[in-house]
Amino acid sequence: MNWDRIGGQWKQLKGKAQQSWGKLTDDDWDLIRGKREELVGKLQAVYGKEREQAERDADDWSRGLN
Repeated sequence: MNWDRIGGQWKQLKGKAQQSWGKLTDDDWDLIRGKREELVGKLQAVYGKEREQAERDADDWSRGLN
């Protein structure tokens, strides 16, 4: 699924994202609001991931939504 659609359907998809990244808080999810760059930044900050790995994880997650 592309990130424009994810942003538009964020309320429905947020729960699936929470299952994948349980360390992120409700405030984090409110900030992310379906935006790829925000998710990548939070994955880096909270999970200590390198940017490239965080981008791959976010993209893998979005592809799994189809």
